Amino acid sequence: MQEAIKRLRQFRDARDWKQFHNPKDLALALSIEASELLEIFLWKSAEDADPGRVKEELADVLAYALLLADAYELDPTEIVLKKIEINEKKYPISKSRGTAKKYTEL
Repeated sequence: MQEAIKRLRQFRDARDWKQFHNPKDLALALSIEASELLEIFLWKSAEDADPGRVKEELADVLAYALLLADAYELDPTEIVLKKIEINEKKYPISKSRGTAKKYTEL
């Protein structure tokens, strides 16, 4: 993860793009790229989606998410692991196994 962030910073800084990478605009870019990922699945089954395009758009989503975490000096691995801990409490196996209900409905 740290190697990816380092390479993203190098890519960004070599082009003097940090000036455009404030948290608000990174969040907007992340949302836009997520929408482009969704577009790949529009009007077709998951099996009919082009895996190459999924790979490309998912990379964009991940890149902007990593840059946003970096802007706030957050460790992506740490925050994901913490969120899993929180979700384990909200979604105990005994109540949530095999159901897609939200924790407030369990």
